[in-house]
Amino acid sequence: MIELCHVSKHYRMGANTVKALDDVSLRIDEGEFVAIRGPSGSGKSTLMHLLGFLDSPTEGEIILDGKNLAHVSPRERATIRCRKIGFIFQSFNLLPRLNVLQNVLLPVSYLRAPHPQAHEVAMASLAHVGMEERAHHRPNQLSGGQRQRVAIARALMNEPRILLADEPTGNLDSHTARTIMDLFGKLNEEGRTVILVTHDGHLAKLCKREIEVLDGKIVNTP
Repeated sequence: MIELCHVSKHYRMGANTVKALDDVSLRIDEGEFVAIRGPSGSGKSTLMHLLGFLDSPTEGEIILDGKNLAHVSPRERATIRCRKIGFIFQSFNLLPRLNVLQNVLLPVSYLRAPHPQAHEVAMASLAHVGMEERAHHRPNQLSGGQRQRVAIARALMNEPRILLADEPTGNLDSHTARTIMDLFGKLNEEGRTVILVTHDGHLAKLCKREIEVLDGKIVNTP
C-alpha cells in the first residue's frame, strides 16, 4: 500500500546538516496494524510526517498505490492527506469554540465539492466511537478519553484508508489508553490500515507489527 525506498530526510542547522532519517526502506501493506516506536529524537516523528505526506524527503521514493509521490507539490500532498489519511494527535487538536459535531465536520470543509450527507456521516462517525450522545457538548465538557474518541471520529469523516496516530494515548491514564487502543484494534479489524507512532513499548506490543527507529534508522522490522 505504502512503501518508502531508500528515504532520507536532512535538515540544515546553521553550518551543520542533521540526518533525521538516513536511508530508510519500509513497506506497510493494506490492513496492517503497525507501531512505529522509538525514543525522542529517534526520527519516528519525521518518519510519520513522510508517511502522512506532511513533508517530502530529501532523497528516496515514497510509493502509494504503485505511484512515486515523494516530490509532489504541497497542494497534491494536501489532496492525498484529505482523501486517504486520517490523523489523530496526542493533544486531540479539537477547537474549543466548536461543539463535538462541528469539530467532526471540519475535514469536510477542506473538500472542493460539498458533502451531501455530511451531518449524517458525522453522526455515524460519532456513533462508531460511542460519542453520539455528546454531539452538542464542547471539548471542555469532555474527559481526555472522550476527546480522543471525538478526534478519531473526525479522522474517520472522509473514510480514509490509513489512520495515522501520533502518540494518541500520551495524555491519557493507563486504563483510558487501553480503551483507545482497543478502539484502534476494532477499526483495524474493519479493514483500516492503522499506523501508531509511540515511544511506549507496552503500547507498541498491542499492535500486530512493531517497527523500531533509532538514530534515524530502522533497527527492527519483522
